[in-house]
Amino acid sequence: MGNLFRSKYNTHRRYDLKGSSLGRITAKPENELTETTILKDLDLNFIFRLKPSPYKEFCSQIDRDCELLEQEGIMDYSLLIGIHFKDISPEGELIPCGSRNANGEDSNGPSSPPSLILGANTRARVERTVRKNRYELQLVGEPIGEFYDVILHFAIIDILQDYDISKKLEHAYKSIQYDPTSISAVDPRQYSRRFRDFIFRIFTDDLP
Repeated sequence: MGNLFRSKYNTHRRYDLKGSSLGRITAKPENELTETTILKDLDLNFIFRLKPSPYKEFCSQIDRDCELLEQEGIMDYSLLIGIHFKDISPEGELIPCGSRNANGEDSNGPSSPPSLILGANTRARVERTVRKNRYELQLVGEPIGEFYDVILHFAIIDILQDYDISKKLEHAYKSIQYDPTSISAVDPRQYSRRFRDFIFRIFTDDLP
């Protein structure tokens, strides 16, 4: 994790995303978040908008990675995302695109050089989302048209867990108590499909 976020840019938000909902929440108010807080699926309140070229590369890479992990019988992996907000107040408040600071100057920071490696210093915009009901297990909230300029770091992590007997027992036990689609421990084929469906809902093409 430390190597992934090794950059000249501070990481203001960290998300570990699996595409499942059971237990996937940190439930900290925004004013208590620190740069080392690891947020989860139900904490996510952004949609990531990439430019067409990196978005196409991103989708292709996610498909290839998930196909390989499924073939190898791997599940329980995550997409780890670090977000650097280009406009943030000294108090840690996020400033939307186009806002102006106290001096009346445009708060947009200097543009970063194009990333040569997908997932490293990747320029993007994020759009804030809101869930209809904070107690509802709604994985992806509704976009509200509030955008932020960001630099992203991301990669798939935790790729060593196969669907062994312990995970099969965990799935059987939790399926008795909860919706089987909401739990993390599912077979690699279902995990891959659910993971991709979720990732392709929270990442989208930021058309000009």
